[in-house]
Amino acid sequence: MLPPVGFVVALVLLVAGWLAIGPWVFAILLVALLVPATRRRMRPTRWVLGGVVALVAVVVGVVVVLPDGRLPIPPGGGLLVTASYDGHAARPQPIPLDVPQHPGLAANGSSSMHDDAWATDSYQGPGPLGQDLEVTTAWYGLEECATLAFDPDGRLVALCGNRSGPVMHILDPETLRPVDTLDLPDRKKSDKRPWEDLCGGAYFYLDAQARAVVATTDRRVLTVDTDELDPVDEVDLSDVVPDDDCLVALLPDWEGNTWYVTQDGRVGVAGGTAPLDLDGEIANSIASDDTGVYLVTTEALYKVALGDAGAPAVLWEAAYDNGNGKKPGQLSAGSGTTPTVLPSGLVAITDNAEPQMHVQFYDVADGTLVCEAAVFDNGESASDNSLVAVGDASVVVENNYGYAGPWSTMAGQSPPGGLARVDADPETGECSVGWRSSEIAPTSVAKVSLATGLIYAYTTRQSWWGVSAWYLTAIDARTGETAFSVRTGTGTLSNNHYSAVTLGPEGSAYVATLGGMVRVRDR
Repeated sequence: MLPPVGFVVALVLLVAGWLAIGPWVFAILLVALLVPATRRRMRPTRWVLGGVVALVAVVVGVVVVLPDGRLPIPPGGGLLVTASYDGHAARPQPIPLDVPQHPGLAANGSSSMHDDAWATDSYQGPGPLGQDLEVTTAWYGLEECATLAFDPDGRLVALCGNRSGPVMHILDPETLRPVDTLDLPDRKKSDKRPWEDLCGGAYFYLDAQARAVVATTDRRVLTVDTDELDPVDEVDLSDVVPDDDCLVALLPDWEGNTWYVTQDGRVGVAGGTAPLDLDGEIANSIASDDTGVYLVTTEALYKVALGDAGAPAVLWEAAYDNGNGKKPGQLSAGSGTTPTVLPSGLVAITDNAEPQMHVQFYDVADGTLVCEAAVFDNGESASDNSLVAVGDASVVVENNYGYAGPWSTMAGQSPPGGLARVDADPETGECSVGWRSSEIAPTSVAKVSLATGLIYAYTTRQSWWGVSAWYLTAIDARTGETAFSVRTGTGTLSNNHYSAVTLGPEGSAYVATLGGMVRVRDR
């Protein structure tokens, strides 16, 4: 029988082997245990088992007692068999893109998940260039902060979700620790998985006074002072939104009216008259310009505004091909994109067609389909993330097909993936695919830095070692070539699961994961 110290050493070696090569160490252990002599030697005493149980209890107790963000996200193993860095430092190649500042929102790049009223997913400021990168993580338990914004002091305003429902934090951008917390109403009982439930926990925006405006699960529009996360105003919509429906997203128009959309297709103004009741469901955010508000249901793309009588009215409607239903990798059976408004007078979405989806460009004035381009392979194309504006009439789309949940990327698996650039020519009415990347970004909500000319996506790779490694990957927006990838972690807790890449005012990249927060920056 192995002495207690020997058993502990063997246990330490097992853990070290798992961290080094991942799940294959357990296969090696199983083979070793086929030998009777090994089994006899590995049989621990009761005292040793009791000591191991006590040690585990102490570790769990420390984790529970410590405040969120004090520990890094636990690694998932396989650190020696996955690359920690690929590529090379990039040289900035700025992209011209003029996005107007919405008068009712915080500064572009700091106001919401999609960064501005046009939902361009672009930043005027820089992102990491790959120069001696520093990766920092903070563990929040099982809590994901999918939507981030920045207050005037550069602190992160985070809308997060845990097992019971949404919560809002103010995060220190240096330590990544919460400094203030506001518990929001719990998630309602639903037959949907928590990561498929968009009711009152997916989107918020910062207004021009840096107040967070958030939809709650009990159908209120809550305005929160971000200095100390104090609610200062609310609008109860329970009289116009029934109990079996819920609020999904909010955004102001350019006259200061707060528009809301609901899961069952209702569209209205907080504090206004009865909402429109559109065909289909809504599972994405909305965009606005100085002429109206853009939204997409599972049936059509709409432009709406307040009519002469002050009631919401449809300015135009454009139906699209929503295919044969919900594809693997989607949260709804239709377009998975928030509409993206472009300087060329176009608004872009994806459809849900079979066998290939299309990136489509519509005229913002009347909803005419200007052009469309098919992207990705037959039978393997779907998107559930916003398009990224990389030019006056150019966007980048990512392929989310095949991502059905966190298990889709466990044990070194990966969906087909891919990103593509699509360019529209409003003069000729033609669309073309500019490039295609093979990078696998299952649910990344990619972003572009207009200062560096790089697209930042959160990616993974297929691994025969059975290791799920996650990377912040920078892609040249002009060519589609990968500049660099830096590993942010391994295992399920490092999976971003639909949270957005967010670039901070100082050039850091932040990504929320199922276990906490990742920050990547040049030293």
